Amino acid sequence: MAEQLPNHDAALTEKCVESRTLHEGPFLTLKCDTVELPDGKHATREYVQHPGAVMVIPLFDDGRVLLESQFRYPIGKVMYEYPAGKLDPDEGALACAKRELAEETGYTAREYVYITRIHPIISYSTEFIDIYLARGLTAGERKLDDGEFLELFTASVPEVSEWVRTGKITDVKTIIGTFWLEKILSGAWPMAEPEPL
Repeated sequence: MAEQLPNHDAALTEKCVESRTLHEGPFLTLKCDTVELPDGKHATREYVQHPGAVMVIPLFDDGRVLLESQFRYPIGKVMYEYPAGKLDPDEGALACAKRELAEETGYTAREYVYITRIHPIISYSTEFIDIYLARGLTAGERKLDDGEFLELFTASVPEVSEWVRTGKITDVKTIIGTFWLEKILSGAWPMAEPEPL
């Protein structure tokens, strides 16, 4: 059994003294806060407020997975990823997972299994991503958002793992999702019960 993680919260927690909004867009908000450090001194923390997101790993009955190719403007290149998207206001994670899978790929799933939550950019963003495994896939018609362009392809899990190993896939959520999927499929980590639909 794993040992408990140490609890250093009292010695490390920072307290907000003042919070300023530098930019508020339709998607992201840029904040600049003054915080009180554990030693009583003050420091500045700049960060992005993000509404949160989900990622779905669509797993076919034959063991292959569905991925997307999508141009990501901030880094100026096409990336290879599992379907994902941000939470709409007042939307639950499972509802978002179902919506994003259908919109981006046209697929619906018989069952969704919650895998984990990750915080991909802890140094300057509040973003979290809830990861789901989708099984029992049925094809349908995609409904991409305006201005959304992506291509779909399938691959075996060993192929995806090799692309991760060789640096062809560098998207962190896809890397983490692939590692989890390998552990689940090998039986090393138990899989949770499917979410009630």
